[in-house]
Amino acid sequence: MLLALVTGAIVSNISLSIANVAMPSIGRDLNASQADLTQIANAFALGLASTVLYFGALADRYGRKLMFVLGAVLTVPTAFISALAPNPEILVLGRFTSGLAAALLFPTTLSLISSLYRNHAKVTAIALWSGVGGGVAALGPVMGGWLLEYFWWGSVFLISVPIVLIALLIGLFVLPWKCDEGSRSVDHIGGGLSIIGVLLLVLTIEQVANGLEWTLLWTFLISLTFLALFFWRQTRAANPLIYLPLLKARTLWVAFIAGAITFGSLIGTLFIGQQFSQNVLGYSALLAAVVVLPTAIGTMIFGQVAGKLVVKKGSKLSFSLGLSSVVVAFAIMLVMWTKDVSMGWVLAGYAFVGIGVGLSVTPASRALMGSVPPARAGMGSAFLDLTRDLGGAIIQAVMGTFLAATYAISVRAQLTDLPESEASQVTSTVSTELASSYSSAAEVAAKYTGKTSEAILAGAADAFTQGKTLAIGVALVLTIIGLVTVLIAFPNKEKENEYYQKVLADKN
Repeated sequence: MLLALVTGAIVSNISLSIANVAMPSIGRDLNASQADLTQIANAFALGLASTVLYFGALADRYGRKLMFVLGAVLTVPTAFISALAPNPEILVLGRFTSGLAAALLFPTTLSLISSLYRNHAKVTAIALWSGVGGGVAALGPVMGGWLLEYFWWGSVFLISVPIVLIALLIGLFVLPWKCDEGSRSVDHIGGGLSIIGVLLLVLTIEQVANGLEWTLLWTFLISLTFLALFFWRQTRAANPLIYLPLLKARTLWVAFIAGAITFGSLIGTLFIGQQFSQNVLGYSALLAAVVVLPTAIGTMIFGQVAGKLVVKKGSKLSFSLGLSSVVVAFAIMLVMWTKDVSMGWVLAGYAFVGIGVGLSVTPASRALMGSVPPARAGMGSAFLDLTRDLGGAIIQAVMGTFLAATYAISVRAQLTDLPESEASQVTSTVSTELASSYSSAAEVAAKYTGKTSEAILAGAADAFTQGKTLAIGVALVLTIIGLVTVLIAFPNKEKENEYYQKVLADKN
């Protein structure tokens, strides 16, 4: 059973990160702007985050194994939509629908673990689920990099197909069809409100990179209205998607806030890091993926270390050490990752990311799942997914917006500083292409030879580096906020365990 559930988690984790290694190739082949690339990178997490609360409630009512099977089956056609997309718009659609499939599959893996295991066995199972599942998934970009050496960019989206078929075949035979599910009705109205609110919020943030407009302000206000209506609905629904009294527990809300900030920052940083290593440092797609291996190794090793720390010392110590490691990683990326950075510093940044993820995911998972009774395991798993996917969608959109906006401003500033004789040769079309994305600038450079081409590429690299620095600076500040929140507000081992025992006795 654990093999099936961990394999299912691997599928969703690979699908979440696999697009990053292909971003430069997608930008070139589909003529995608930096804003397009942000939407493509964000579409999977957006599809998952906007529906996971609703799908989690459906799993609690109609069966977690049923949702597991549906998600596994739908993963296959949605992967092919992404792989064969002829333009950025279809690729965004493919990635979004893959996120919907993951919203059915991924939450049920953890909710089934929560229902099937108890006490220390649950902590061990969660440590394997998070450490092995996340670590092996981090190898996905390496496989993607290898595929890009021989095949088209769409091949990276097909990696999940054989893996999900393995999870499906095992799961059909060994997972129980019923496991602590309740008989409560589902709040379909609340589900619709949450989906619309989250979708509009993230899409609004993504579009800021294209410039501030009044339509964005109205869209933002509409999204907040739907989210406000959702929470109002949760106070009156007979069986709400979010049981609001549970939000008072520090184990839940601290883990949610700190996890959303940190995991979202990590997803955004990996999105930017893959482009930086290929575009600015000149790494091949395979080499850019290989240097991420320390993240996979660190996640797998320290995920198991976290399991032992949580049992012996409680979640707070492991959570704090993990967030501290992520702070170190972002500091390295902020200061040392220049266009002349050595590979040693690139590896060091990714290594501290892996250590931090390994130490953080297990206590965050345990805190969120332990804060809800077994009958509401779908809600707990949905909350965990929101820490990763909603945090990832929003913060990656914010970081991508900073990257795109800073890149465009820097490129245009360089054009303004050109001598008048050279500036007159830069048409408005060329200016737009240069400011659109690094890939577009590379296409412009290819039309020239010698020093002109080198100057265009050097200018684009400088502009991208400036955007990268600002975006990672945002991630660093947000992660420090998450660390301080855990240090101040997360309960010690005794109070944490007392609360979990109280939750187990709760029949609500």
